[in-house]
Amino acid sequence: MPNAADRMTIPPPPPEEDPQDRSLTEVEVDIEAPVDVTDPVVQDFEVDIEELTSEEEEVSEVVEMRGRDDAVAAVEMGESGAFMTLGAGSNAAGMTGDRRGAGRGRALRQYGSSRQAEAAVDAALRWFARHQSPNGMWDVTGYPENCTMSDVKCEPGTRYTGADGDAAATAYAVLTFLGGGHDHRYPNQFRRTVQNGIDWLVQNQLASGGWGRDRNYENGICAMALAEAYAMTNDPDLREPTQRAIDHLLARQIDAGGAYGGLGWDYTTSDARNDSSVSGWVVMALKSAEAGGIDVGSGMEGARNYLNQAWKASNTVADITDPYTHRSGFPYTWDALSGDIRRPDRTAIGLCMGVFLGKGQGNIIMETMANDVMARALDDREADYQIDTWPVNTYYLYYNTLGIFQVGGDRWQRWNAHMRDLLVDSQRRSDDCFDGSWDYDGTRFHGHQVGRLVSTAYAALSLQVYYRYRPQDAHLTQRVIKAQ
Repeated sequence: MPNAADRMTIPPPPPEEDPQDRSLTEVEVDIEAPVDVTDPVVQDFEVDIEELTSEEEEVSEVVEMRGRDDAVAAVEMGESGAFMTLGAGSNAAGMTGDRRGAGRGRALRQYGSSRQAEAAVDAALRWFARHQSPNGMWDVTGYPENCTMSDVKCEPGTRYTGADGDAAATAYAVLTFLGGGHDHRYPNQFRRTVQNGIDWLVQNQLASGGWGRDRNYENGICAMALAEAYAMTNDPDLREPTQRAIDHLLARQIDAGGAYGGLGWDYTTSDARNDSSVSGWVVMALKSAEAGGIDVGSGMEGARNYLNQAWKASNTVADITDPYTHRSGFPYTWDALSGDIRRPDRTAIGLCMGVFLGKGQGNIIMETMANDVMARALDDREADYQIDTWPVNTYYLYYNTLGIFQVGGDRWQRWNAHMRDLLVDSQRRSDDCFDGSWDYDGTRFHGHQVGRLVSTAYAALSLQVYYRYRPQDAHLTQRVIKAQ
């Protein structure tokens, strides 16, 4: 439960009259190709490395801030570079997602982004760049002091203020830059910022391969940041620390024996307790590593087993047959030995894990979990799922946005119409330290007191969904693949 220190006074909201008010550009999405999903897989990154020859090729780390719309011009739109793929098309071929270049522009138009949404992402990255510590980290309590924009400062985080929180916050920040197409090797205005953040993660990695207190939750986030940076650049200096991070996570994967074999993850080690919050980050880390050619052993196979078994344990499977109307959930924890289930309402996490594990459109697990997410968020308006008004549960926002985007179709169009406008309208716009961030007070998940660093990361990652991982370009057809 939060203590008195958790309820710090939040600075006043920005003025009602916003000189940078922006109307949203509606983009119609028309995706009609049918798909027959049989064995979805995710393809590797495609990398075309451009070596830097001089410091003159670097763009300024933080471009002088102008109007929010003008800032979009600094976003890389015309370069070729690294591409990450996620989701699957017919024949398990996969579909390429573009973080840079012309493909990014097409994705923005096709899947319903707007100039204002891209401006919001750019402003968020500028906010992160202003708040990075000289040593490369993002410090949960000390980050406001790094900003020289104004005397008015953002508030420090109040929980996870030690090594765990600092490692996770740094990895979150690095992921937002990578998600926006900014890595540490290609010329871009944030190149040095990303390099310093990656260097801090590598330098602070433990001998075990983990970070902080060596919990799988933070380890998964940090491993994912290194894995994406490696996969986007093939930087040889990152291969060994990335492999060590993945090996450490694999060594802690639950093996309940018997009919189950490999499963999910708990916070450290466990014989049977599978925690969806922890497993979600580990699965994303493994997929990013796998995409970059890092050895992930049988980790993904075990994770698929966990997803299937935990889903079956949480639902009356015989009654779930209609992918258009039926709903299913996913548990917060599932004990593989006792069968104990806690909180089968973590559908957001189950849906996102399914995306990274290759379950796409047409899969009965994904379709019915997507139905559950949509009903909770837009019909029932449950507090942790609603996306009508800020604050929201930013943790669920991130997971649900990525999952619904991959499921696609009418669900995505409806989700995007709420999510995009909510985030654009609720971002702080001012001439002080807060500009480009999202308020965290009331964002309602167990770690939200880490503060503005986390709320801004989840919001920015959600607005990058259009190009971060490309979805299957197809609607659900009548052919539904049953969970095995």
